[in-house]
Amino acid sequence: MSDSRDTILANVRGALDRAPGAPISTRPPVPAPRSAGSADVEIDRLLSEVSALTGVARRVSGREIEAALRELVESQLVRKATLWSTFQLEQLGVADRLTALGVELVPPDAGAASLADVDLGVTEADFALPETGTLGLFSSPSQPRQVSLVPRIHLAIVPPRALRADLHEVFAEAKQCHYMVFVTGPSRTADIELTVTIGVHGPKVLHVWVVDY
Repeated sequence: MSDSRDTILANVRGALDRAPGAPISTRPPVPAPRSAGSADVEIDRLLSEVSALTGVARRVSGREIEAALRELVESQLVRKATLWSTFQLEQLGVADRLTALGVELVPPDAGAASLADVDLGVTEADFALPETGTLGLFSSPSQPRQVSLVPRIHLAIVPPRALRADLHEVFAEAKQCHYMVFVTGPSRTADIELTVTIGVHGPKVLHVWVVDY
């Protein structure tokens, strides 16, 4: 056992390029909180980062929602959709507009088996980190997490007020939240040979729309 332990520790030291008995290096300083730029700068950065992650990102005005939804439904052959029951999505008329386009709406609490046959899941983003293109979604009865995880396409509506400078700010706000989902691009999974596959454990396509209500 001692020989095995010594061998393992020697391998670790070699990988770290450290000699036996060498002092532990000092802990790097915690970076200062990031300072946010103007709203337009932060939005442009968010859209750029999402696009770099193979997401589809755009800025949409309230007047353009109907045309944008039609384009999404037609290009992605959306037959069924599910969405959060939130005031903002109701304000935008997302459910009514999808119905008018001939899309069947499935209740967000229908269960994983039913939602597995759904093409589109529509959520808001409770926060967005422009620096990494990451979205954050809080889970609640009106915001079930399966809406963003099960359908093959995820559409996230991001109001400008959801922009956050960094995770320091996010975690300070999320202390009372029991569950939240971080979304950084479409779902990616790599096997033991590091072959990346899209959409195995989540949506294959991510659309992010920054919308001014």
